[in-house]
Amino acid sequence: MDGPMQIKYAILLPPTALAFLTGFVFVRLYIDRIAEIRARRIHPQQMASAKQAQETLQNVAASDHFRNLFEVPVLFYALCAFLAITQLTNLLLLACAWGYVALRAAHTYVHLTSNVVIRRFQLFLASSIVLAVMWLIFAARLLTA
Repeated sequence: MDGPMQIKYAILLPPTALAFLTGFVFVRLYIDRIAEIRARRIHPQQMASAKQAQETLQNVAASDHFRNLFEVPVLFYALCAFLAITQLTNLLLLACAWGYVALRAAHTYVHLTSNVVIRRFQLFLASSIVLAVMWLIFAARLLTA
């Protein structure tokens, strides 16, 4: 394969990695949830709605983070798909995509461990800035293609 073809397909690796990270958080969510339900003998009906679950459960970091991984990252998934379709990926965009995934992984680590809010916010902001830069680069490349 020549260079541009490798970059074209390489842009699909960062969203794949982020999807695996989301899968990890999904597994963690249910491990934590089942453990708490058993330990506190919570009847499942007490969590019939998201509101009831939030009010009943004490350990909600994984569920909060799982939901978070379906907010801003949706824009990342869309952008990577658009880059693959349009073949407008370059090495800078690829590096930014991996940077975004690394920042989101660090954000996940903080959220599921120490949960230091300022550190979490800093990582969220940094990843959002990287994503915004990626969208700007993509828009510029699209307009000049």
